[in-house]
Amino acid sequence: MPAKPAPIKKAAPKAPAPKKEEAPAPAPAEVAPAEVAPPVEVEAPPAEAAPAEAAEAAAPTEAAPTEEKAPAEPAPEQPKAPSPPPPNEPTSEPLEVTVDDKSDTSVTIAWRPPKTIPANTGLDGYTVEITKEGTEDWKAANEDLTVSCRYVIKNQTTDDRLLIRVVAVNPGGRSPPATIADPVLVKAVGARPKVRMPRFLRQRYVKKVGEKINLVIPYSGKPKPVVSWLKDGQPLDSKRVNIRTSDIDSILFIRQAERVDSGSYEMCVKVDDFEDKAAIIIQIIELPGPPASIKIVDVWGFNVALEWTVPKDNGNTEITGYTVQKADKKTGDWFNILEHYPRLNATISDLIMGNTYTFRIFAENKCGLSEECAVTKGEATIVKEVIDYKPTPFVEHDFTEAPKFTTVLNDRSTTVGYSTKLLCSVRGCPKPKILWMKNKMILNNMDNPKYRMISTGGICTLEIRKPGPYDGGEYVCRAENQLGKVDTGCKLEVKKPAHADADADK
Repeated sequence: MPAKPAPIKKAAPKAPAPKKEEAPAPAPAEVAPAEVAPPVEVEAPPAEAAPAEAAEAAAPTEAAPTEEKAPAEPAPEQPKAPSPPPPNEPTSEPLEVTVDDKSDTSVTIAWRPPKTIPANTGLDGYTVEITKEGTEDWKAANEDLTVSCRYVIKNQTTDDRLLIRVVAVNPGGRSPPATIADPVLVKAVGARPKVRMPRFLRQRYVKKVGEKINLVIPYSGKPKPVVSWLKDGQPLDSKRVNIRTSDIDSILFIRQAERVDSGSYEMCVKVDDFEDKAAIIIQIIELPGPPASIKIVDVWGFNVALEWTVPKDNGNTEITGYTVQKADKKTGDWFNILEHYPRLNATISDLIMGNTYTFRIFAENKCGLSEECAVTKGEATIVKEVIDYKPTPFVEHDFTEAPKFTTVLNDRSTTVGYSTKLLCSVRGCPKPKILWMKNKMILNNMDNPKYRMISTGGICTLEIRKPGPYDGGEYVCRAENQLGKVDTGCKLEVKKPAHADADADK
């Protein structure tokens, strides 16, 4: 045996003193005949040598260390032997074994792969095992491993009740079995159970506290399914929830809803080994509580900064906003400043100087405003600022100006007997005095009613009533005040009528 000499060789160098050779001498003497080997003969003579052979043995003993150095060189490699490969381990059990379909002679099952599959062994396949109810004689339904997560168990007897389990197999062995809890009846199902959930119940169903809940959920299945209800995975409280089931629907009734009625209600309809489930999420809400706290952060100018925290009770639904109100200390009347405000801080502006204000806040959710409010402990006073107003001296504008015609007179012609008007416009301050002249002679409407002179709003008019041949000439309008005077003139031509000229020619 080559493995045993190695440890013996290692033990020889550990005895440095030859004095101890007398004590271990008997042991090697007995072992030597059983384990005689060429390298051992070199170590054995020092222990068994006679005095006559001491001199001859001295040379081999001195050479022994030199001979032992050669096999001692590979010694460091032995501790570094490769670690053994990890042991093969089986997988965990398959998950969610269910009945997928049935007929009078077969049962179809389905499952999910194991949660844990070792990386070094993997998964070879599955074995489906069956036994009749009341026996423990498990037999494999499939001769070869199946890699699919669905298998049809064929050639069964109608009305038999089978216990079915699935085992995952790999080089590490068999996994723990995954068993269908209830025996499976080998019999075709008339119609699979189906919950026909109304559309409005496919989303969260919200009601207020105190309202009535009456939900009708139709279902189908043949033969008549068995209907069961759970709330958050637990049986319903019959004192609060009433269930009435007929052949075609099931009714969930709560007379007066409370917040404790909120949760996930699961309806399950089952026919033999087939079942269908549907969940209804019911949320019962009410008015929220007031904000937990409110404080005045800062006051400056005509502004006040407020901060507050969310209510401790949100009424079982999210807070949609806040209503902020203010009250003047003088009147004590409350007025809305902000409505449906979503934030937790606000700056109130446009406050009146010299007034002292108190603020309060209501929380709001889908039900409405909270019945109570949070009121600021302190008050905010808008301080009056003393303003030293120094008006600039008023300098009155000098509007005085000499007369000036903005519209001058234009030459005109008229016919004998037809009244005409001469028009011009003038401005000036003080109001100028208007004089009309004909051929440098001043006209006066008081002495001669033929002329009518009008001056209104700076418009100067000279009306000549039924002019004659001698009314033609040069007319001048003069405007005069303390700052000066100005003239404008025109020529008026008075023509004879056309028929008069014709009579003169005859």
